[in-house]
Amino acid sequence: MYHMKQISIRIGLLLIGTAFLASPVMAKTPAPLQTSVQKSTLITGTHNMNNPLLNLSLNQFPDFSKIQAEHVEPAIDYLLAKNREHIKTLLESTKTYTWENFVLPLEIMEAELGDTWAIVSHLNSVNNTPKFYEAYEKALAKLTVYSTEMRQNKALYDAYKAIHTSNEFSRYTKAQQKTIENPLRDARLSGIELSADKQELFKKLSTQLSELESKFQQNVLESTKNWFLEIDDVQKLKGLSKEALESSALKAQEKGKTGWVLTLDQPSYHAVMTTVDDRAIREQMYQASTTRASQFFPGGTQWDNSQILLDIVSLRKQLAHLLGFENYCQYALENRMVKDTSHVTEFLSNLLARARESAKQELAELQAFAQKEYQLAKIEVWDVPYLSEKLLHQKHNISEELLRPYFSEEKVLQGLFSIAHNLYGITMKEVKTSATWNPDVRFFEVYDKNNVLRGKFYVDLYTRPSKNDGAWVTPAKSRMKQNGEQQYSMAFLNTNVTQATLESGKPTLLSHDEVVTLFHEFGHCLHQVLTKIDYPSIAGFHVEWDAIELPSQLMENWAWEEGALKLISEHWESKKPLPPEMIAQLKAAKNFNSGLFLVRQLEFALFDFNLHAAQNLEKVKDVQQVLDKVREETALLEIPDYNRFQNGFTHIFAGGYSAGYYSYLWAEVLSSDAYEFFKQKGLLFDKEVAQKFLTQILERGGSEDFMDMFIEFRGKKPDTGALLRHYGLSTGA
Repeated sequence: MYHMKQISIRIGLLLIGTAFLASPVMAKTPAPLQTSVQKSTLITGTHNMNNPLLNLSLNQFPDFSKIQAEHVEPAIDYLLAKNREHIKTLLESTKTYTWENFVLPLEIMEAELGDTWAIVSHLNSVNNTPKFYEAYEKALAKLTVYSTEMRQNKALYDAYKAIHTSNEFSRYTKAQQKTIENPLRDARLSGIELSADKQELFKKLSTQLSELESKFQQNVLESTKNWFLEIDDVQKLKGLSKEALESSALKAQEKGKTGWVLTLDQPSYHAVMTTVDDRAIREQMYQASTTRASQFFPGGTQWDNSQILLDIVSLRKQLAHLLGFENYCQYALENRMVKDTSHVTEFLSNLLARARESAKQELAELQAFAQKEYQLAKIEVWDVPYLSEKLLHQKHNISEELLRPYFSEEKVLQGLFSIAHNLYGITMKEVKTSATWNPDVRFFEVYDKNNVLRGKFYVDLYTRPSKNDGAWVTPAKSRMKQNGEQQYSMAFLNTNVTQATLESGKPTLLSHDEVVTLFHEFGHCLHQVLTKIDYPSIAGFHVEWDAIELPSQLMENWAWEEGALKLISEHWESKKPLPPEMIAQLKAAKNFNSGLFLVRQLEFALFDFNLHAAQNLEKVKDVQQVLDKVREETALLEIPDYNRFQNGFTHIFAGGYSAGYYSYLWAEVLSSDAYEFFKQKGLLFDKEVAQKFLTQILERGGSEDFMDMFIEFRGKKPDTGALLRHYGLSTGA
C-alpha cells in the first residue's frame, strides 16, 4: 500500500479517480486469525505429502512454480481440520489455562495456517488466472467460516477470559498480554456475546461479505485487463516518451495488433495522462479508467460492481448493527488508534478547511497557464494531470522524463539499501533462487549490524497482465519460535514498473514517482522483517490499521533528500550522478499542487467515512449521492456524470480500508511528526533517532498500544500541524 505523495502521481490523482490507488499492505481479503501450531498427524495421505503448500519446515518456502490451483483447497482443508482438532484437544485436555499450555500453542497453530494462506493470496495477486482464482475463492469461503467460528467459540473465549482474569496475567509481558487481549476484543467484535441464532447470522453475513469483497477486486482486475486503446498513427501519441512508445508497441505485438496499444495499467495510464498532447485520447483513457467495473465501462458491463458495492456496504452495516453499533464506522474504530468517529470527521474537516483555499489558488494558476499556453478557456478533469506536468516543468524545469535516465533499477535498489544501512545498520544480501512465481522476482536476506539474520523478502517489481495494479507489501512468513527454532519474518514486496525491453538496450528506468513508491513499500517491508516479536498475531505490521502507514510514509522522505538522491541516482549512460541543479529543482517542486492533492485525498477519505456512516442506502444511486455530497466541498472542477471511480475503489471495498481511508492522512501526521524528529539536528542520517525508531516502533510490532509507543518514541503526542508543514501549507486557522 502506498500513499502516492509524489509529484506526478499526485498530478495523476488530481480530480481523476483511482487509477493509481495501490493494493493494501495486508492481504486483500480478511485472513483468518493470524496465529499458528505444532505438527499434527490428524490427516494423512499421499495428496497432502506431495502438496507443495504443506509439510514445509519453519523457514522453508515452497517452489512457487510448482503450486497449482488444485493444491489450494486440499491444503486449506487439511490445515483447517488439523486446527479444529487441535483446538478441541487443547480445550478438553487442559484444566488450568496458561500462556504456555494454551495461548502459545494457538499462536503457533494459527501462524502455520496464516503463512500458508499468505502464499495462496499472494499468488492470486501476482499471477492471477481464472482457475487459480476459482480455487482461491473456494478456500477463502472456508477460511471466512473458520475465522468467524473461532471467534465465536465460547469455550475458546472463556479460556482466554480465564487467563486474562488469573493472577498470572499481571506477570506476563506486555506482548503476551496483547496476544490475550486482542482475541478477546476480536471475539466480542465477532459476536461472541450474541445469541446462538444471531451468531449464526453473523457468520452467514461475514461469509457473504468476504465473497463479495473478493468479487469486487476480481471485477476491477478483469475490467482493467480487458480494455485497451489501439492507436495506428504515432502522431496521435505526440508527447509520449520513447520508452513509453516502445512499451506500447510491445503491448500491441503481444495482442497481435499493429501500431501501439494503451492500457489502464498504472505505468501506461500515467504516462498517457501526463504527457500525451491529444486531448481526445486523454479523455478516452480517463473515461475508461473512471468507469472500470461499472455500467458505463467501454470494455463491457459484465464486471459491473455497482450492486456488489451496495451489498458490501449493506452487509457491513448489518454486522455492525448486530453488535450494537450505530454504524460501521463505530465498529471499525474499535481496533484503531483513533477511537471516536467525531474525531475522524473533525480531523478530516479541519484539514479540508486548511487545504481548500490553497487548492483553489493552484487550480486558478493552472487555468491561467492553460489559457495562456494552450488557449483553453475551460480545462476539464482529464486536462489536469497533463497541464500540471507542463506547468511543473515550466516553473521548476523538471519532469519525470528528465529524471528517469538517472534512476536505473539496480542503482535505486543499491542506494535504497545503503540508506537503510546508514539509518539502521542493516545489510541486504541477495540470494539467487529459481523457485519463484516469475523469473524476474528477486529474493533478499536482511542482516543486522552484528551480521545476525533478521528477516527475508521477495521483490516483484514489474507489471504483468495477470498481476494486480498498484504497489503493496504482504506478510510471507511470521516471526515465531517453535521447539527452540527461530522462524524469521518474511515479506512480499510488489510494485508495477514497466520492464525495459531487450531491444531498447537500456536497463529498467524508474520515474521519481516510482522511486518514492519503492521507498514507501520498503518502509512497510522493514516493519515486517525487522520485528523482534515472536508472537505472530502481533509481530511485524500487525498494528492498529491507522498506524500501519507510519514506517512507509516516513521512508519516503529520504527519496527527496540531496544526500540520499546521490546514493540512488546515476545516469545509465554517462554514469554521472543527478546534477545539483536538478536536485534543487526536484526539491523545489516537491509540494507542487499539494493543496489539490490533499483535497483529492480528503475526498476519498470523506466519501469512505460518510458512506459507512450512512443509514439509508437502499439503491445504487444512494451511493452516488453520498459521493456527490462530498464533492460539493472537494471537487473544484465539474466531474462527468459517467464517472464511477467508486466502482474501482478497491481500498475500501476489497482491501481492508473500509471506514479507514482517513488512515493514510492520520499516519502521515505521525510520519511528518516523526521526520521532524529525525531532522531536528539537521542530519541526513540521525543514528540516535533512527535507533529509537528501530527499537521503539519497527521492532515492537503491535505488542503495545501504538499511541503509547509513538509517545515513547517522539516524547509527545502527534502534532497535526506537522502534516500541513510537510505539504508546505499554512498551519493557521
